[in-house]
Amino acid sequence: MNSDPLLQPYRIKHLELRNRIMSTAHEPAYSEDGLPKERYRLYHKEKAKGGLALTMTAGSAVVSSDSPEAFGNLHAFRDEIVPWLQELADAVHEEGAAVMMQITHLGRRTNWNKNHWLPVLSASPVREPAHRSFPKEAEDWDLERIILDYGTAAERMQAGGLDGIEIEAYGHLLDSFWSSATNQRKDEWGGSLDDRLRFTWRVLNSIRARVGPDFIVGLRMVADEDWELGLSREEGMEIARRLSQSGMVDFLNLIRGHIETDAVLSKVIPIQGMAASPHLDFCGEVRKEVSIPILHAARIQDVATARHAIAEGKLDMVGMTRAHIADPHIVRKILENREEEIRPCVGATYCLDRIYEGHEALCIHNPSTGREKTMPHVIDSKKGKTLKALIVGAGPAGLEAARVLGERGHQVVVFEALDEPGGQVKLASRVPRRKELLGIIDWRISMCEKAGVEICFNQFAEKQDVISENPELVIIATGGLPNTDILKGSELVNNTWGLLGGSIKPAERVLLYDDNAAHPGLAAAEWLADSGATLEIITPERFFGADIGGLNHVAYAESFDRSGVKITISKRLKAVRQEGSELVAQIGSDFSSRTEERRVDQIFVEHGTLPLDDLYFELKPKSFNLGEMDYASLIEGKPQGLINNPTGNFSLFRIGDAVSSRNIHAAIYDAMRLCITL
Repeated sequence: MNSDPLLQPYRIKHLELRNRIMSTAHEPAYSEDGLPKERYRLYHKEKAKGGLALTMTAGSAVVSSDSPEAFGNLHAFRDEIVPWLQELADAVHEEGAAVMMQITHLGRRTNWNKNHWLPVLSASPVREPAHRSFPKEAEDWDLERIILDYGTAAERMQAGGLDGIEIEAYGHLLDSFWSSATNQRKDEWGGSLDDRLRFTWRVLNSIRARVGPDFIVGLRMVADEDWELGLSREEGMEIARRLSQSGMVDFLNLIRGHIETDAVLSKVIPIQGMAASPHLDFCGEVRKEVSIPILHAARIQDVATARHAIAEGKLDMVGMTRAHIADPHIVRKILENREEEIRPCVGATYCLDRIYEGHEALCIHNPSTGREKTMPHVIDSKKGKTLKALIVGAGPAGLEAARVLGERGHQVVVFEALDEPGGQVKLASRVPRRKELLGIIDWRISMCEKAGVEICFNQFAEKQDVISENPELVIIATGGLPNTDILKGSELVNNTWGLLGGSIKPAERVLLYDDNAAHPGLAAAEWLADSGATLEIITPERFFGADIGGLNHVAYAESFDRSGVKITISKRLKAVRQEGSELVAQIGSDFSSRTEERRVDQIFVEHGTLPLDDLYFELKPKSFNLGEMDYASLIEGKPQGLINNPTGNFSLFRIGDAVSSRNIHAAIYDAMRLCITL
């Protein structure tokens, strides 16, 4: 038998789990009309196929119609969900894994101005800053209705063939009664711990009355809000003990911290540059106090840490949730002694930040996650004719193209002008807390080597260099160059690449004009702030970092606040002139003709990139397709087959920032969906 602690089977109640690895509940916003249809099902099936023991769905499915979804939450209050759950459960069970669903009433952690426009509820009328709603204090008739809703929702989950449910008690309605920060009631629902737990016991009784004693019911609970206003460690421990001893709860999934602002949420769900597995030891302490299984996930992103968590008895089941978004086949690779092939979670938190901005979850460097219907996680070798492919550029787009083509069995050569790979990812990783981004490049280099891809560094590719290789396929992934020529006096400003690359040193008084509102400008601003420069960031957006989600926003905001950075919104840099040793910036806006000036020593402009596409246009007349991408075929997952020039010598495509300024995910997705069909 395998002695790896992670691979040991485990039992929760009657449920046999094949190992100790799970994906905890989260909402990827793949639902359709509040239901877990095909995209949702395929996402969870892939993780089951990848070997984990338990996948937990929803984050969270709402039990009541007066709890409007915050971001794609499933509708556990509707009977229509049952057949979709049955399909999902069957798909996961066929792959040998168990599946549960998290249910909740969101309480104040949502907005009133959607669905039925009903007021949000909480134990007391204490506003949650993150979602900005002013909640109504739940009345007795609200609570009675919701108690029944929990029971009927659980019954639907059982009818859907799920192996169990998890009740969310982490910033939602249930635990708003636990915490003195949110429960200021003077009636029987507030005051002593016994009274603050009254709603919880009523909910559990309602659920057990509907599903019986054998159906698995757990809680994802905060056991310490780590907050002088909130639930103390001592009271949280006592709640865990009481739940454990009640006989109504079969496991606890622990959380530490509180989540009412983005800043504190980032301590619960850490991002890159923050401590890994920060609450693991705390969970081990709680585990010693209870007699039921303890589950936990919080930036446990590598196998070694997960193995330690189980081996040292800190957890019974270890959640590797974002890690499975990056690579749903973690367990299979462990079983097959291929741990080095696990695609790393680099902590970018692109997945969660997209959700908080109203989009679906996507991994920054796995374009197949959430696209399982069209994009495979495992590349099969191509049958039949192989191609001789030349790729120009070893950034994320070029390396992904090389990896996919190489794994399909094509003969692949990469030309890279610099002496190392990475492109803009290399620059981004220069900010110390973002160095994990290098995992995007390192993993692809490793996989390219395994696939037999030849990478030629210090090879600046010109037209004749390409032609002399006699390729059948040429992919231009040369990226772009900074675009600063957007204002009068642009010759006096610097681009952010020089700063991050080390060729430009920060001056004393610096202005950074960010007309991109994404990571490149903010990363440069963080670099400047940490250098000790007196910095002002000016942006034409309504708020800084408009394309950065809430969790990454926190890290930048902390840096800027710590360093006293001035942030000016809704303003445009119009022109720059030199006066002696100073630069004079003319600042205007879209809202009036009024202008003002800033006198500084140095100005940086971030306005994305312009394609580095000279080689592409030189090669275009020599290609079969004259460089044309058949978008219809690309979208439908069909091969590119355009022949616009029968006398051409090769097919030619360009991808990533060599087309237009976008981001890492876009570049990698460009490469994947093109090359998987060639």
